[in-house]
Amino acid sequence: MKKKLLIALGLSGVIAASVAVGAYAATDIKLYINGKIINADLQIVDGSSYVPLRVVSESLGADVKWDGDKREIRIVGQTGQLSQTVYENTQYGFRFTLPDSWKGYTIVTDKWEGLSDTQGEKISGASLSIRHPQWTAEQPRQDIPIFVFTVDQWNQLQQDKVHIGAAPIGPSELTRNDKYVFALPARYNFAYPDGYQEVEDILKSNPIQPMK
Repeated sequence: MKKKLLIALGLSGVIAASVAVGAYAATDIKLYINGKIINADLQIVDGSSYVPLRVVSESLGADVKWDGDKREIRIVGQTGQLSQTVYENTQYGFRFTLPDSWKGYTIVTDKWEGLSDTQGEKISGASLSIRHPQWTAEQPRQDIPIFVFTVDQWNQLQQDKVHIGAAPIGPSELTRNDKYVFALPARYNFAYPDGYQEVEDILKSNPIQPMK
């Protein structure tokens, strides 16, 4: 039986939505917000699907604050939210949403290199880094690095037919389109430079989207 849509907020900080999920497991459910798929820890309890409140709010551009003394949760969005800066790459087909504090960013282009086991030769692709406007040679800040793979290169990487660097883990996928896979390099912030935590927070907000 289909239940009515129910959105409820509790002190556990989740949004509960009762929908017609039937017997599907949580891993079978995909969450879309404004047409964009969102990675979230979805759970089903007594026929209701649960998703973290912060995931939904931040995906809609809202800020979530918890006041432990007053036991209040405040969500600020629309006119109260910070403006954003968007980097669009038409060559590879993706856009990246940044906080407005990154306005005036620069793009550093380079390439990644790997070794193909099957062909015994080097392969490479584009490496793009979004650089904070306050970055200087004297006081560098954490870049946002993006490796660009063709779909074939990425498939070979997943099959261990291509190896990049000495890290025991490979790049992690951020998003993809029909031609390219965009990935975060392994151990990109191993030195913990200034701004690394901000970059981690940005990446948690699913900022990169493929362009049609």
